[in-house]
Amino acid sequence: MHRNPWPLFTFGVCRGASHRRGGLRAAVVAILCLVALLLGTGRAHADGVNLTTFELGRDDDGLELTFSARFELPRTVEDALLKGVPLVFVAQATVFRDRWYWRDERVSEATRTWRLAFQPLTRKYRVTFGGLNQNHDNLADAIAALSSAANWRIAEPAQLEGDGYYVEFRYELDTSQMPRPMQIGIGGQADWSLRVDRSRRLN
Repeated sequence: MHRNPWPLFTFGVCRGASHRRGGLRAAVVAILCLVALLLGTGRAHADGVNLTTFELGRDDDGLELTFSARFELPRTVEDALLKGVPLVFVAQATVFRDRWYWRDERVSEATRTWRLAFQPLTRKYRVTFGGLNQNHDNLADAIAALSSAANWRIAEPAQLEGDGYYVEFRYELDTSQMPRPMQIGIGGQADWSLRVDRSRRLN
């Protein structure tokens, strides 16, 4: 069975740091220790994101989307959150119209963004959405608050004339909004690939 080399690396580097002196070297070693701890130990990555609800409703007011996603944070991602790294989740819905003579026309695009942070002083999880903050006592409640939307308007009536429309949807942990050093460290890490896609044609 494959063994993660990070714990041994972390132990060796951090132990060596305690016997060294010098500002620059100590700072570099401390950064390596932090990155190794964030990426190293923990259970295998989660199975991913599952859409438990995905419904489209079209009426005189336009097109609305209701969705609900279910997932658990992998241990490495949760550890980073508890160490002060905020997580950003993004839902994006794009409406297209078929065109036989050219690429399909993108007629509308809607995006929602949630920010999840842990507050060590109060031991609460804060979810920020649209300038509003909600505090939650546990991680499960916080994830539930940022993984769903009801009657989300994604297109106006004037944008939906006739037939031939379909919706492409994506919900994901957006690592591009994390601190740059973290982006480099987690590149290619399966634990950080939390994403689900769905495509559906309007009736």
